Amino acid sequence: MGAQLSVDPSVHVVIVGGGFAGIAAARQLKSQGVPFTLLDLKDAFHHNVGALRASVQSGFARKTFIPYIATFGESFKQGRVVRIDLETQTVVLEGGEELKFSHLILSTGSEGDFPGKFNEPVTMETAIQQYEDMVKEVQAAERIVVVGGGSAGVEMAAELKTDHPSKEVTLIHSRVALADVELLPSVRQGVKEGLLQKGVQLLLSEKVSNLAELSINVTQKGMKVLTDKGSEVTADLVIRCTGIRVNSAAYSSVLGDRLAENGALRVNAHLQVEGLQNVYAIGDCAHLQEPKMAYHAGLHGAVAAENIINTLRNKPLRSYTPGCLNMLVTLGRDDGIGQINGYKVGSLVVRMAKSKDLFAGKSWKEMGQPIPQ
Repeated sequence: MGAQLSVDPSVHVVIVGGGFAGIAAARQLKSQGVPFTLLDLKDAFHHNVGALRASVQSGFARKTFIPYIATFGESFKQGRVVRIDLETQTVVLEGGEELKFSHLILSTGSEGDFPGKFNEPVTMETAIQQYEDMVKEVQAAERIVVVGGGSAGVEMAAELKTDHPSKEVTLIHSRVALADVELLPSVRQGVKEGLLQKGVQLLLSEKVSNLAELSINVTQKGMKVLTDKGSEVTADLVIRCTGIRVNSAAYSSVLGDRLAENGALRVNAHLQVEGLQNVYAIGDCAHLQEPKMAYHAGLHGAVAAENIINTLRNKPLRSYTPGCLNMLVTLGRDDGIGQINGYKVGSLVVRMAKSKDLFAGKSWKEMGQPIPQ
């Protein structure tokens, strides 16, 4: 994008949230010399694409947490945003610290169940240990029930059965078709066949009725998992993979009139929040008609950062156009299925592109750090 910018001292971008969208924006701003502060609850970027394998394979969790400070130095600050003041252009952190901004990027992402998502304000080492503890729970259980058959539940069941083929793994899903609704029917059927080939037992079109009474992510021999259709499954370990929610806590009070029903922010084609030229929403908290995926979030971050740079250069803003669905569903390290540009792709493509390391190496490279071996 050319030489680094010479910017006015008043220019300072605050990025709230260091997920895939936030770090993509931060890298772009850093490359152009634009002053910014990246805020996140954790001290390390979580490559949560690998979270499910990290809960099954010991040692993999360390490959999924990448220290922010090693990449962004003093431009990173760990903290929780408790208030945003648009009039004074200030972000207020828990504890009272205030950060002034000329431009604000909201990339707060989404929340979901552990192990698919990790939402706590903890250190990298504590988070890694929590995944290692989960590995031990998996090892101690002989009968495992995965609740939820979206992509996360599917990949969780497959990881379990790949590393522990002798364990009894049952996936319970409230719908007939597995994985994401945006996928081709043939891909979703391929997901089902792949799980059955691995020996995963499927209980479809049934909803767990006593989930609130069950111990989640903790081995407890002989739990009874009941469904609304009268089925009963005995489990030693129950893992919940029942979807994600937009994390709107940082902005809902000040931008409540710009929220979509799911808590995401309505944005224009330039990813600016409706009616606000200097506030952008990217990633899961941007209300866009496309699946919530790490790949899309990274594209959002690049566009938002480019538009801030274009504003400083008095250049036209770039539009973001949601593209075709490209999704690869891994079924453990040795299998997978997906679709690219509207076409089904098979196991060989998915294994070569994603299954081996779940793109962890790509994230470490983008963060400019060597991946732990």
